Amino acid sequence: MTSVEHSPLTRKLSAFVALTKAELAVLDRLHKRRRTFRAGHDMVHQGQSAQTAFILYEGWVCSYKLQADGTRQIVDVQVPGDFLGLRSVLLRTSDHSFEPIVDIEAVEVCASDLLEAFAQTPRLATAILWAASRDEAMVVEHLVGIGRRDADVRMAHFLLELGARLALVGMGSAEGFDCPLTQYHLADTLGLSAVHVNRTLRQLRERGLVTFRDGHVRFHDHQGLVDLAEFDPAYLDQTGPLLT
Repeated sequence: MTSVEHSPLTRKLSAFVALTKAELAVLDRLHKRRRTFRAGHDMVHQGQSAQTAFILYEGWVCSYKLQADGTRQIVDVQVPGDFLGLRSVLLRTSDHSFEPIVDIEAVEVCASDLLEAFAQTPRLATAILWAASRDEAMVVEHLVGIGRRDADVRMAHFLLELGARLALVGMGSAEGFDCPLTQYHLADTLGLSAVHVNRTLRQLRERGLVTFRDGHVRFHDHQGLVDLAEFDPAYLDQTGPLLT
C-alpha cells in the first residue's frame, strides 16, 4: 500500500466514495508538497491574497475572524484530513485566518494542481465537494449553538462533534480523544468566557458525563452526553460510502 492510503484525507473521503487506484494516485500527487508550521504563527492571514489551499496532515488548526477591538471568533477547528483555505482557491482573498494550535504538518496544494485533479477524477472532485459541504453543515451547527443552545448543551455538542470527526480518521472513539485545545480556544469557539468554560466543564464532569483534563477528553457516559446535547450526527454524513 502507498502512504496516501493511510492519510487522514483518504480515510475521510472514503466515507463518501470507495476510492479507486487511479483516484488514490491523484491524491498521492496532491500530497507531495508537505510543509511544517509552528504553533501560534498564522499560516494564512485574513485578507491575504492566495491561490493555495492546504490539507492538514498532522496536528490541529483553528480558523478565526479577528475583530477591530482585537477579540476573535474561532469559526471552526480543523483536524487531520481537513482542507484549509479551500475557498481561497476560487475567491481572491482569504476571509479568515488559520492558526496552528500545535506544531503541524500540512500539504500545500496550488489551484492549478487541484483543478487538474478535478478534471482527471470527477469522482474525487465530488468527494472533495462533499467534504466542503460537510464543513458548511458544521458551521451551521456552530451558529445554532452560539445563538440558541445553553452553555452545557453547546459544550456537549461540540465535544461530541469533535469525537465523531476524529473517529472518522482513526483518532477518536466513544471513549474519548486527545485534544490540545485550551479553555481559551473553547471560549473563542463557543462564544463563552474562559471562566464560563471552566464552570461548564466542571458541571459536566460532576454530572458524570465527560472529563476534559491534561489534553484528553474522556467520555464517561457517551449516551448521556448525546441525550443532553440532542446530538444527531446525520449532518456529518459519515456512515459509509455513497459512491462505490
